[in-house]
Amino acid sequence: MTARFERPANVVVKVGSSSLRDGDGHLDPVQVRRLATQVAGLHATGMRVVVVTSGAVAAGMGRLGLDARPTDTPTLQAAAAAGQGALVHAYQQVLDEHGVVGAQLLLSQDDFVVRRRYLNARTSLQRLLELGAVPIINENDAVATDELTYGDNDHLAALVASMLGAELLVMLSDVEGLLDRPPSEVGATLVRTVEDPGTVDLARVGGVGSAVGSGGMRTKLGAAQVATRSGMHVVIADARRPDVLADVVGGGDVGTWFVARTGRLEARRLWIAFALRVRGRLHVDAGAARALTGGAASLLGVGVTAVDGTFSAGDAVEVAGPDGHVVARGLVAYDADDVRRLIGLASDVAVERLGAGFGREVVHRDDLVVLD
Repeated sequence: MTARFERPANVVVKVGSSSLRDGDGHLDPVQVRRLATQVAGLHATGMRVVVVTSGAVAAGMGRLGLDARPTDTPTLQAAAAAGQGALVHAYQQVLDEHGVVGAQLLLSQDDFVVRRRYLNARTSLQRLLELGAVPIINENDAVATDELTYGDNDHLAALVASMLGAELLVMLSDVEGLLDRPPSEVGATLVRTVEDPGTVDLARVGGVGSAVGSGGMRTKLGAAQVATRSGMHVVIADARRPDVLADVVGGGDVGTWFVARTGRLEARRLWIAFALRVRGRLHVDAGAARALTGGAASLLGVGVTAVDGTFSAGDAVEVAGPDGHVVARGLVAYDADDVRRLIGLASDVAVERLGAGFGREVVHRDDLVVLD
């Protein structure tokens, strides 16, 4: 049988919370051992492997005696803090047996949006891989807010893979892959190949995460969109399938394969386009929409016609043309109320009427991504 793709030299493995817990919701050391052993096996072949793992909250739930995933942020943070050490220790115990060094990193969305932090994180990861270590990454859940309620580690894994120029992202879950309908429905069948994650009917596949995870197929599809736009292949597969990692990296017909697209978007732009939670929407006139989709223009107040939502400077917003179609996403330079004051004003007029602080672009082209 022809392999799906060439064997990768660099692979990122994302492990979901539901793939690491036992029936009581606690961290399952037997399952961690299975997966860590497989990671060590890939490493022994000379492959560079990065693990992005969920499970800190689930591990902390067991340690703190919580029966269900908390719904409030302070308790989520507390559970993550209590469980993070146990989670990484469980991996490292197994890696030690194979002579492999595991290295813990905690990342947040700012590590991709802020250029200096992005470069520092990439340099650190690259050096760890050069030294033969296996980075074990989680979001910084003990101090996070949005990260704990949005996207689990799915998007983080895609951004890490893009940052490192990986050829393959493996997303291990508690299902065999993308199904053509929710797993609970009778007759649900595996979708083996997806050319474009953006074409999948989210309403049909449905589903948020399990009781101990905040991800789900929706966030996995979003992560697949990020990763394939980076020029890498993505496979979603069952974490409990024997030898799943060896089969996937070998190009076997396992799980759902999302085919890599040609060309790569830089990681920061990918995060703006697909991963940041959108806080509002800016409506623009036809001229502004044409200028933005041309790829070299910033959004000025004169082109804005309306503002939806409440947001602060630095938040992610959508930009929609006159027909309501979203043409771009970007990081806005003003609070929502200030953008409303800028509606329809040329920059020189804005400075004259509102002051020198209103001469900036509403969204600078360096902080804006045009969508397909």
